[in-house]
Amino acid sequence: MFDVVLYQPEIPPNTGNIIRLCANTGARLHLIKPLGFSLEDKQLLRAGLDYHEFATIRVHDSWSKCASYFESRRIFAVSTKGTQQYDLVSYDEHDVFLFGPETRGLPADLLESFPKTQRLRLPMQPHNRSLNLSNAVAVLVYEAWRQMGFRTT
Repeated sequence: MFDVVLYQPEIPPNTGNIIRLCANTGARLHLIKPLGFSLEDKQLLRAGLDYHEFATIRVHDSWSKCASYFESRRIFAVSTKGTQQYDLVSYDEHDVFLFGPETRGLPADLLESFPKTQRLRLPMQPHNRSLNLSNAVAVLVYEAWRQMGFRTT
């Protein structure tokens, strides 16, 4: 199943919601330090309800260590500055989706290190800044999972 990577997430309830999403879809969650919260944060735990035990979560010390973990896998960077509309891609069950922190998104140099076809964007109204992180993750994971026929593990 897919892997979701949060690069330096900042807001505990968003990560809690994503933990719950991953538990319910079978996706694995990876968090890249530094985190803007503790994994024992009350807001994180509240948003994730009791799904933490059903989710696979791994914490990486840096982007380079995380990237080497996925060395042979296709990684998509998701950003408002992406060049490829997310629903025009054919996904594979081994794909990895990288999302930036809530207040600043992925660093420009990191985003630009991906081929244009792997820099995804979700459409939205002109002049708006961004979607909520947990909503963006849900949209992308469900589209990719839909393409896989909603297969379960």
